Formats: sequence, structure tokens, C-alpha cells
Amino acid sequence: MIQSRGDATMSAVRSGLDILRDPLRNKGTAFSEHERDKWGLHGLLPPVIASLDEQVARRLQAYRNFPNDFDRYVFLRGLQDSNEILFYALLSRHLEEMLPVVYTPTVGLGCQSFSEHFWKPRGIFLSYPHKDRMVEILSSPRFDDVEVIVVTDGERVLGLGDQGAGGMGISIGKLALYTACGGINPAKTLPLFLDVGTDNPERLADPLYVGWRHERVRGEEYDAFIEAFVEAVRQRWPNALLQWEDFARHNATRLLDKYRDRLCTFNDDVQGTAVVAAGTLLATGNVTGIPIKDQKIVVLGAGGAGCGISALLLRAMIEDGLSEAEARSRFYLVDRNGLLVEGMPELLPFQEPFVQPRDVAGQWQLDRAGFVGLADVVRNVRPTTLIGVSGQPGGFPEQVVRDMASGVERPVIFPLSNPNSRAEATPADILAWTDGRAVVGVGSPFPPAPVGDRLKRIDQTNNSYVFPGIGLGAMSVKARRISDGMLMAAARALASVSPTSSDKDGNLLPPVNELRQVSLRVAEAVARQAIAEGLASATTDDLNLTIENNMWHPGYASI
Repeated sequence: MIQSRGDATMSAVRSGLDILRDPLRNKGTAFSEHERDKWGLHGLLPPVIASLDEQVARRLQAYRNFPNDFDRYVFLRGLQDSNEILFYALLSRHLEEMLPVVYTPTVGLGCQSFSEHFWKPRGIFLSYPHKDRMVEILSSPRFDDVEVIVVTDGERVLGLGDQGAGGMGISIGKLALYTACGGINPAKTLPLFLDVGTDNPERLADPLYVGWRHERVRGEEYDAFIEAFVEAVRQRWPNALLQWEDFARHNATRLLDKYRDRLCTFNDDVQGTAVVAAGTLLATGNVTGIPIKDQKIVVLGAGGAGCGISALLLRAMIEDGLSEAEARSRFYLVDRNGLLVEGMPELLPFQEPFVQPRDVAGQWQLDRAGFVGLADVVRNVRPTTLIGVSGQPGGFPEQVVRDMASGVERPVIFPLSNPNSRAEATPADILAWTDGRAVVGVGSPFPPAPVGDRLKRIDQTNNSYVFPGIGLGAMSVKARRISDGMLMAAARALASVSPTSSDKDGNLLPPVNELRQVSLRVAEAVARQAIAEGLASATTDDLNLTIENNMWHPGYASI
């Protein structure tokens, strides 16, 4: 179903140049003879009249001629800012090829060099010096149709740390996937950056830096700024979905807990990562024969992502028959201070549900007295699953992986940190160290790895498998909140489309080029759960048809 902005928005057009400068109206060489007459475009364009297919072919050739992915990223961002229909037609038709460029890992480079390549505004920059003008800035009529917002403060961009205003690249990239994978109309999306300064000395010293050149605002001033922002969003867009992205560990879960019952919101780093990890892990049961309730899970990295994954898997275990106490006993979370145990100093509130008894390692032989590290846990617990969200390259050394593989026939090992340079281990190494027996999932794309005499596609447990569908489902029923039940429904929907359901030797996840179909299944599950929990503000007699009709497809409309 092709959708575009309505005729009402055309009243704002003053000339053909206005159309050419608007990425959602611009067709480039695809303007018809009649449209060129009507809007005075003759002379502003070459005489050829091209179809969208021809334009895609021309842009694809240009894309493939670039020598590296970063140049391709800059090219695609320029295309998005000049002709959004063409950008999404190109991206959606070549999603498997281009996903690693518009999102992880290349988007990280884009964020690091954001100021260097900034040339055209997209979205909203809310800077701390303008905190008293927030409502005024958000009130512009051009944002009236917004239904999905991705917001960041740029403090923890992927595994790259504080990138300041460069974090806007993440908001833009996420929303590109909402559209390409989930069919969200780009006219209804808004990337947003909360500029509260940066503590990155390279950014502060960069004369080209486009952000507020100031150290980060923290404490009560920061919280007041966030509160004002949330209230402004709630008033301006009461039915919008707000996604938090790449906030620092000490803020991510805290802000989510504070605001998740005040508006329709979720944190993709905490909850989206949890959903895709849980859904993929549920699918591993088809391969290993071990159901989720019988798993023993070790997680390296006990921040928001690690605890978020554990919380959703805990819920799945309880739903599948374990008591809460039994389920909690099956999680071993390891952070920079070692295994989380009762009474450990500096425990954060979201970590406390996953502490082990203080004396859990009383009979273990430890590599270092008084410190229970990952190697100690793996050697003594003999886990079935090992998950990495630590951002520490080499976090899964060879001996740890071999020790794990000695205790289970099909070890499940997910080094999920991204970009690739931050992964705890490479898939090729994991498969080599386990004689090809490991079931591997990664956070960023890796090339196929050898297993015996063949190459195996490595499953990228990327959040793009779930967050577009979560957003589409919530939008379709105008959900008031994103509940844990809706997230669990999304995870189980993802597991249900695993190729391993019919082929235990298959991949855990469908190929990337099927992400639109995956998003549709996830959206249906999320919407039905929202209705079941009484969180939907709108209902429909044919939910599937409603969701399908809400999916936007790139195509030119007559103007």
C-alpha cells in the first residue's frame, strides 16, 4: 500500500524549488511532464523522465562503486536527505547488503564523524541552553504527524562511548530501520537529540563540532531537563511511541523505570536487546533439545542490556513452569567486579534480582583469591548458554569457550557486543574452539564461518528483528504503554519464525531480507497482547489487515 503525505501539506509549497528541497516530496528525474509544467521544474531537472526502478538501479551502481562502507554510509545519508522515497526503495530492496551500512557497525563511524559530515538538519536538537524554549521548538506544525520518536543523549553510542551530538546518527539510523523493516511512514518519524553537553575531550576540542561545547550536565539539572522533555512530548504527542536509545548505564534503566508508566515508551538497548536475545535463545531449543526452563545462563556484562536480557528470560522460565526462586538460581551475571553476589558493594537496583548467594563459590577453586571471574563461573557452573554484552573484545577467551563446550553437547554462545570490534569473540574462533558444535549469535554482522567443509551464515541477533515490529504493533492499536507482556509476546513471535522450527540444522533467525515479514508477525503479537492487557486505545475487527494497511511502502504519488 503506497502512502504519502496528504494534499493538505502541499499547500505549504511555494515553488518547484520547495519540492526539490523536500526529501519526502522530491522525485528527482521521476517527475512527470505534467508535474514539471505545474511546478515550474523545467530547466531545474535534466529532460529525462525516469521510473523509480531506473533511479534505484542508478543509485545502486553508484553505491557499489564506493571503495568502503563508510563512504557508502555518507552516500546513503545524502540520498536520504535529498530523496527519501528513493532512499527507502533502494534500502528495502537491498536490505541484507545495506543494513550493516545504515546501522551497525558502520553507523558507529558515522556518529564519530557526524560533525565533519553534517550538512542538512534532520530531526530536532534540543540543547540545554534552550531548555526554556522546549515547548516552542517542538510545536512546529511540520511535526504534527509524528507517531514514533527515537531519542538519545549520545552518552553511550554502541560500544564507542560519549559521542555528544554525533549520537543523532543513532536516532536517524534507528528510524531508517523502523521504515525499511517495519513499514513506518517516514513522515511520522522524528529523530531527536538531547544535547546536554559531552565529556569527550576529542569532541570538545574539535573546531568542527556541531554540538553544545560544554561538559555534560548531570544530577538534578539533568533530571529536570529530562522531566521537561518527557512532559513536553506527552503533551505534544500523547499517542506517540518514544524509544530511548544509547543512554549511559547509570541512566538507561533508571529513566525507563521512571517513565514507562507515563507514556508509551521503551528502551531498545535494555528491552529491545532483551527481546531479540530471548527470542533467539528460545529458538535454540529446537537445536539443542534443552527448553528454556532447563537452561543455565551466564551473562558477561551486568549493565542494562545484560540485566534486561536476564529479566525477560526469567519471565519466560516462569511462564514455562519454574518458580521465581528456581528461575533466578539459573542466572550467573558477571560484571567488572566479578560474579554478582549478595552484599557486593555498588550493586545497582536493576542488578539485585540476579545476585547469587554470597557463599555460592565457597567450594570452587578460583583463579584469583577473593574474585569470582567469568572463567571460574563457566568452569564450575557448566552453563548451557553464554551471553556477552560487556563491550570487551576478547571477553570470551579460548579456554573459557573450551571449558564450556566440555560440559554441554551444543553450547549456545552469543557475543552480542557491537560494533564488531567490541565483540567478546569472533564466530569463526568460537566454532573452531568447539569443533563446530556451538550455536552462535552475534550483535553485528560477521561473514560466514567454516563448519566442517561448509560455510555457515552467522545469525545476527540484531534488534532490527524486533523493535520495528514492536513500534508497528503499538502504533496500530494506539497502545498506551509497552508492557513486559508485550515484549514477551514479541520474543515468542520471533522464536516462532525461526527456520529451526522445521530444520534443526537451519539458522536461528530468518535472513535479513525477510525482516518486513518478521516485523509483521511481531507487530501482530504485540498488538494482540496490548488488546488482551487492556492497553490498546483502538481496536479493530481485522487486526492483521489493519497492521498491513499501516505498513508504508516507498512509491511516488502524483503531486
